[in-house]
Amino acid sequence: MAHYSRLYTIVLDVPAADEDTTVTFWRGALGAPLERVGKYPDFHGARIPGHDLVLLTQRLGDGTPRVHLDFHTDDLEAEVARLESLGATRLDRHDRWWTMRDPAGITFCVVVDPPGTLNATNATEWP
Repeated sequence: MAHYSRLYTIVLDVPAADEDTTVTFWRGALGAPLERVGKYPDFHGARIPGHDLVLLTQRLGDGTPRVHLDFHTDDLEAEVARLESLGATRLDRHDRWWTMRDPAGITFCVVVDPPGTLNATNATEWP
């Protein structure tokens, strides 16, 4: 069965000690609120003004700052399998997403969206 997906989120992964200054900086840089995201206290996000993308900050327990991308889909397993067929590998399963690695070792996520969110006007349909 066909499914939809799209590149939707740019995620800034930041150490906990830098979270407040990072959120404050990106609020000012974007002119967007970067509000806490629902039941996920480690995330702040906002739609990037003038774009169909979202900027998200993610507080890390430890580690160095980095950037990763999120694909959104209406069929998590189908999209993960599609990306695996292109050379990606699964790393970790979370509540609504998979963390994966591309063939060069770059980490990204695949997130499931609520039914009806994605369609032919805002995403790519895959057979």
